[in-house]
Amino acid sequence: MSKKYYLTIKLTNDKDINIVCDSAVAPKSVEQFVSLVKQNYYDGTIFHRVIANFMIQTGGYKIDQNCLTELPSVPSIEGEFKTNGYDNPLKHQLGVISMARTMDKNSATSQFFICSATCPWLDGEYAAFGQTIDEQSNQAVLEISNMQTCAPHPAFSDFPVKEIGIKTILLTKEEE
Repeated sequence: MSKKYYLTIKLTNDKDINIVCDSAVAPKSVEQFVSLVKQNYYDGTIFHRVIANFMIQTGGYKIDQNCLTELPSVPSIEGEFKTNGYDNPLKHQLGVISMARTMDKNSATSQFFICSATCPWLDGEYAAFGQTIDEQSNQAVLEISNMQTCAPHPAFSDFPVKEIGIKTILLTKEEE
């Protein structure tokens, strides 16, 4: 039975991103994400990859006493998208949330991204599992997407100059 989860991502700039995750679209991705939310895993994480007219990515790092630290590892899950044998109809467009991964199609763990534009080249290649539910949330995504970035290290070429992160993610409603 599929479920929808309504969540609010509380940002450090005092804005919110309201999303709905649909387990009918990507059940493993939604289960992984919601489980981590319930564990407060994302509290204090930063957006470490921000690319204008593309996406904002988080879920992997915190800054602790001016030191970038990686979050504890979590098990990887199978990628729920067309080229990996799944019928996932959700298109990557403004406000769509999707699992980040490496070149390995089954390497998604805790990191996720939210699209700040229509990105059809991601359709069928990344596990989209939810989307924003209001214009205020889209504006918050666009504001982060347009932040100035730098390359403090070769592994972080699109790192925001001004720190922006997640205070917490609240699960506000579940429905069957």
